[in-house]
Formats: sequence, C-alpha cells, structure tokens
Amino acid sequence: MSNDEQKGLAERVSEPNVPEEVMKDISVLEQQFIRAEVEQLRHSILSFRPLLEKRAKIISHPDVQVNFWVRVLSNAPAEIDEYITSADAAILGSGLKNLTVERFEVNEKGEGEPRSIRLTFEFNTDKGANPFFENEKLVKEFYWRKQVFTTASGKKRTWDGLVSEPVRINWKKDMDITKGLLDAACDLFEAEKKGGDRTKLPEFKKLVEKLAEVESLEEDGEDDEEEYPLNRQSSGTFFRFFGYRGGDVTAEQSATATKEEQEKFEKLLNGENVEDDEADDDEEVDDDFDMIEVFPDGSELAIAIAEDLWPNALKYYVQSFEEPADFDEDDFDDDEDEEDEEDDANEIAQLRPRKKTKV
Repeated sequence: MSNDEQKGLAERVSEPNVPEEVMKDISVLEQQFIRAEVEQLRHSILSFRPLLEKRAKIISHPDVQVNFWVRVLSNAPAEIDEYITSADAAILGSGLKNLTVERFEVNEKGEGEPRSIRLTFEFNTDKGANPFFENEKLVKEFYWRKQVFTTASGKKRTWDGLVSEPVRINWKKDMDITKGLLDAACDLFEAEKKGGDRTKLPEFKKLVEKLAEVESLEEDGEDDEEEYPLNRQSSGTFFRFFGYRGGDVTAEQSATATKEEQEKFEKLLNGENVEDDEADDDEEVDDDFDMIEVFPDGSELAIAIAEDLWPNALKYYVQSFEEPADFDEDDFDDDEDEEDEEDDANEIAQLRPRKKTKV
C-alpha cells in the first residue's frame, strides 16, 4: 500500500498541494461569482418593488394592519426568533404597527449598492398604546462598506460588511430593558463626532464598564425572563440591535478600498502578475471596536430580516393562523408504560412555552 493510501482522507485534503496559478484562478472566479450575485440582487430589487407595493395595499386593510407584523414576527424564522425575548415580545406585541425594509442606495434605474439596508419600525402612539417608549419610528440604516487594514507585519487585510449608527430609544421611566446599554452606545457615538481618541473618552470607559456589568448579570442568571419582571430584564434583548455599529468605515474610505480592489481584480482578469500582500487569516488587526459593540450579531440579524422575514412576510402571516401540531402517539414507545409517558409528554407540552406564539 502506498503512503498516500495509508493517509487519512482529512490529512490528504488538508495538504497544500494546489498550484499557485490555480489558486489565482479560483480567487478570480470567486470574485466573479460575488459580482454576479450583487448584480442579480440589483435586478431583483427592481422586480420586487411593484409586488411589495401591492402587498402594502393589501396589509393596509384595517382588519389586517392591526396585527399583521406582530403575527409575522410570531412565526419568524429561528435566525430572528432567537433574539426576541419574552420582554421584547411584550413591547412589539403591544405597539408595533408597521415594518419596512428598503434597499435605499439603489435608485429607480437599479444603480447603487444593493446590500445597504434601511429598517423602519413604526409604533402606535395612541394614548397608552406603547407604555415602553415614546418613539413613533425607529429607523436603523445599514451601509455596506469596504475597508483595507494594515497589519503589524505591514500586510493588508480587506474587510467588507454592514456598518450602522446607533439609534436612541426614548424609554419611559423604568422601561429600558437594555439597562442603559443603548444610551451608553449612543452617548459614545455622539462624543466621537467631536473628534479625539475614542479610547480616551469618558463615554468609552462608561460603555465598556456597562457591558461588563451586564455580562456579569447574565452569567449570574439574574436575567431569567421567567423569574424576573419586565423592568429587570437583561440587556440580552432585541432592542440592543439598535445600538449595533459594526465598524468605523466612512463612505470615502469605502470608495477608496473598492477602487483599489477593482484595479487589482482587473489586473488579474488580464493575466497580469499582482503582488500578494494579503495578511494571513490568523494575523490579528488591532481594533478597540470589539470592546464596545453592544450587539455583535447585528449584521446577521439585519440580513435575516431583509432577506427572509421581509420578502416572506405573507407566508409567515398565514402560518400564524395554523394550529400547532399535537403530540402523535406514534412518537412514544408502545409498551406497558405508554399511557404514563403520554401523560408526562402532555404535561411537558403544557408547561413548555411555545416560542412561536410569544409575540
């Protein structure tokens, strides 16, 4: 048996035996796939706009509008549902009136960045309708940006993704379920606008301390939503999402990085040699931003809302009227203890909260 045959599959797969020229071809093709997907997204935005306008007219019917988005969220996919606590459900269920998703950087001709997203949450402001905060609208904008970092070794690393500004919520007395985290994030952002080293700002220290405090409470279990009342809920809440920032990348920085990447890509397409100055994946870049991010999964949640919840809202609305499936006797062992097991299962089913109906 040869040495190759004696090696395990995983070991052989991990061997770096792909020729350099092939790796360059793979890299170019990956970039072409990305560009094709972005162009496809641009076209789909224009195609869906008239359909979304028709949907908006349908759900504007008073009998539908009153709880349309609440019902949609009650059947949200797991990628969204996991971030909605019972406290969040109480707030959304009592006041959410409308939700809108816009690819706001794409014009009527289909030009512009299609990956930027604007989420607008509208709330009922009638007297007593929203006892939690005063905002009529919460508008969260996410910009798709690109940035080139320089590592300690002098090599470059390119990052792209969604960045955003924190959005302040005007909570009513004792109703801030973010425990002050969202306010602290907004305070720091506003202080940064005045210039200076972010890490030397008092608002930076306050936010870092606030994050540590909240994490400590969560580790101690003091945010158990079954045990504690609404105004003592943890900051592990959907409303921390409005504090997500993602990074500090201006439009100008992004344009420069995009231009640099495009020039490099065109050289590769033309078969020109391009110096590989990309940093290794395990080489870290100094960044203090991770210390102050109040909702690390903000990008993933925004994309899930825009790419799943928003286009499939009618499906989730219809599903909200469907009865949950009951326990099937075939799911339990057919033995002398079958009846007792079914009783136990029914008791568990009654005690266990149905996650999809909490909003």
